[in-house]
Amino acid sequence: MSKPFTRRAILLVIAVSISVSVIGAQTVITAPPNKYSPSEDVQLGREAAAQAEKQLPILHDDGVSSYVQSIGRRLADAIPSELQHREFTYSFKVVNVREINAFALPGGPMYVNRGMIEKAQTEGQIASVMAHEMSHVALRHGTAQATKATKYEIGAVAGAVLGAIIGGNVGSVVAQGTQFGLGTAFLRFSREYERQADILGSHIMASVGYDPREMASMFKLIEKEGGPGGPQWLSDHPNPGDRYAYITREAQSLQIQHAVHDTRGFEQVQARLRRMAPAPTTEEATRSGAGRGSRRSSSKSPGLGPVERPSSRYTTYTEGNRFRVSVPSNWRELASSNAVTFAPDGAYGNVDGQSVFTHGMEIGLTRNETHNLRTATDELINSLASSNPNLSRPTGTANASIDGRQGLRTELSNISDATGQQERIQLYSALLRDGSLFYALGVVPRAQFSDYQGTFRQVVGSIRIMD
Repeated sequence: MSKPFTRRAILLVIAVSISVSVIGAQTVITAPPNKYSPSEDVQLGREAAAQAEKQLPILHDDGVSSYVQSIGRRLADAIPSELQHREFTYSFKVVNVREINAFALPGGPMYVNRGMIEKAQTEGQIASVMAHEMSHVALRHGTAQATKATKYEIGAVAGAVLGAIIGGNVGSVVAQGTQFGLGTAFLRFSREYERQADILGSHIMASVGYDPREMASMFKLIEKEGGPGGPQWLSDHPNPGDRYAYITREAQSLQIQHAVHDTRGFEQVQARLRRMAPAPTTEEATRSGAGRGSRRSSSKSPGLGPVERPSSRYTTYTEGNRFRVSVPSNWRELASSNAVTFAPDGAYGNVDGQSVFTHGMEIGLTRNETHNLRTATDELINSLASSNPNLSRPTGTANASIDGRQGLRTELSNISDATGQQERIQLYSALLRDGSLFYALGVVPRAQFSDYQGTFRQVVGSIRIMD
């Protein structure tokens, strides 16, 4: 079974309303509620950074590193005093990959992709992405997001936070040890948090002399790039809507003192990067073990083997306070924090260090912000496709019912990482009262689909949701 369809959980992304007031024309941003302490942010960030640097190829070049660090230090010094945390230590490293991306971890570690520096047209554009990421740290969005999750949902927070913030394929790689594989695409920050980071980032930029409109122009540049390595940052940082317009309006309310234009360092660092060998993609880098970690094994787990047909007898399971379901009695329960997989012996194991399954169903839920079933389902499919290049677009969609709720049944196909065979996927989805997307994902090799189609339908028909 390919990477997303694992026995790893989905951590709910809870959209916390942003606390915004206006004094004069400048927007004031207040950090959201957070049950974690700043020192816990630091601990989580350190753990996540250690994982990241095992997977990612850090660029060890003093000229490039010192340039990025100089920008970062000036921005960090400009964080408003009410959002400064004495426990935090902001650090800045460059990742030698070509995608336009950057991420920052709780407590201060920040990683800037080489591709972002190379594509930037001005120093202010580089500073804008760094100011945005730094704002997520200062507002403690990583742990604020986990704050709203129940004990049943949180699980191993450090890896989950890392997978959320990195996003994309490497997010799935880094988060694999925490049972948060599929969920990494949904751990990205909410649109409210993105707007907060945009606005606070614009304030920080203005405080050190950068024109905040450079942030709006950088987002436009990223949008225009397109293709692999182009839109990654924006895919992990959902557009709150009218982003360019509200950043431009905010910029008009800000006073820029000692304006910073392109420095000689900006030209020098771009020239320096051009003289280096081209950066690999993140996928190429992690596949080849370019980070500090050891090369991943490609061996299959001995747990994968012959699989029995689904039993005609069913066993009922109650999953926390979420749902109840009946599955064939020869399927095992492989539970994690907010999703559960049911699979027969021989159908689950490890491939490349990841828990996978080739036959069975994964059932879980994830937060969405659209409150539209088809759009939320499309976002779920897009997240699967981001780490499964062989996943097809939907080959068919039909109306369905899950516990009396209006739902969809979507047909997909893929090539299994575990077996190399074609597999059929049936995705059932429905919206819950709180806006969460509930899903049931049936997976089986294409040749055996006829043996499982009725089973998938019967399992979905047995689901009772407790919302």
